[in-house]
Amino acid sequence: MERYMMALDAGTTSNRCILFDHAGKICSVAQKEFQQHYPKPGWVEHDAEEIWQVQLDVAKEAMARAGISAEQIAAIGITNQRETTIVWNKHTGKPICHAIVWQCRRTAEVCESLQAKGLSEIFRKKTGLHIDAYFSATKLQWILEHIPGAREAAENGELLFGTVETWLIWKLTEGKVHVTDYSNASRTMLFNINTLRWDEEILDALKIPASMLPTPMPSSQIYGYTSCFGGKIPIAAAAGDQQAALFGQACFAAGDVKNTYGTGGFLLMNTGKKPVFSDNGLVTTIAWGIHDEVYYALEGSIFVAGAAVQWLRDEMGLMENSAQSEEMAASVADTNGCYVVPAFTGLGAPYWDPYARGTILGITRGVNRCHIVRATLESIAFQVNDVLELMQKEADIMLNHLKVDGGASENNLLMQMQADISAVTVDRPVCVETTAMGVAYLAGLAVGYWQDLEEIRNNWQIDRVFTPAISAIERAEKCRVWRKALTYALGWAEK
Repeated sequence: MERYMMALDAGTTSNRCILFDHAGKICSVAQKEFQQHYPKPGWVEHDAEEIWQVQLDVAKEAMARAGISAEQIAAIGITNQRETTIVWNKHTGKPICHAIVWQCRRTAEVCESLQAKGLSEIFRKKTGLHIDAYFSATKLQWILEHIPGAREAAENGELLFGTVETWLIWKLTEGKVHVTDYSNASRTMLFNINTLRWDEEILDALKIPASMLPTPMPSSQIYGYTSCFGGKIPIAAAAGDQQAALFGQACFAAGDVKNTYGTGGFLLMNTGKKPVFSDNGLVTTIAWGIHDEVYYALEGSIFVAGAAVQWLRDEMGLMENSAQSEEMAASVADTNGCYVVPAFTGLGAPYWDPYARGTILGITRGVNRCHIVRATLESIAFQVNDVLELMQKEADIMLNHLKVDGGASENNLLMQMQADISAVTVDRPVCVETTAMGVAYLAGLAVGYWQDLEEIRNNWQIDRVFTPAISAIERAEKCRVWRKALTYALGWAEK
């Protein structure tokens, strides 16, 4: 009886289930979007119950499509949108409010107050993170302060906190297991990445009861078992989506780099067993914990990448589906002087400006929708390049290759733009579903489905290589105008 690995990929706009075989080949996929809630400008929420139900549904659908039973699932790995904050009652299992999504900027002023108290360096040295509304800590604090009865219930030990993987593991195990993995814990801004513990000083500063927090665990380990799919299956891995993609790209050595083009853009560099702390806007994070060893990464987080194409489709109505963006952008030779800065929810690395807002610049009478689409794609490549340049400087490493994955990496024009703007070779693997693949590998290692990293590395195969095709002069001019455009977006929403 052939056995498979199940990856539950709980993303920002949709949930997927992918079943992999031993060669790392995708055997079945099911995916379904869930609703986005925008109660106020800059606020983003999800319904945690909907996330759970959609994830359960797509897992069952993927099994049914492949005709696979629970007995054929060797283990489950869970990868997830990170930082998104869920609080629920541990007795009823019901969330006390909508989940606050990583993109949400409602706590920007709280973060400013923490910075004004001189806490920035304490947070950076302990958590590796820049104090920002992006991370979970101030989202959790906001829930305790603004949801009626939440503070009292939390202090009485009645509430639990978790990011999405914690919530899904808790639901899959029917409330028996309340854990997080090191990679997700390191994104909360509550976790000391040096001691691998929740930091008491930070918890006290934010008035967050420790009783709410899940137990931190390695990324590759059996956490518990689920019987939701007709048989007992081990849940054997969890990892934040970007760390999972780094693992899925076989970036096992210090200096290996990948970028994931998802809703946001996430550039990660494996820095080995010691954290490298940034002075200029990158964050230090835990890549994964495996075999009693912890690996670290430098990360630059771009808030809007693929979401910019969704904006063109859904809000602007410029196309019927996202795949049309490549054809439309390729129909014009350039952007006709048009630049788009998609700072819809502020700007992440390396600017960290929660008050930046989106803008379109350089519009003349000759600019049409195809120019705007092309400029939007270019904006993704420009943002990645800004982070890539800084990352090379901080780590003192000169890069020649960039591994890419995520949905938008299938856009050949965008990948060529990236090679041109960054002056690096862009390597796209055969399987761009590296987020799901990475957590499948982590789960497989925990149960012996794969024996070691070398066996996994041999599964990685390249699909296409994109090489730079513009001159250094043209590249420099493009980047100069891009940075000029950025100055008009920065600080726009500041009071």
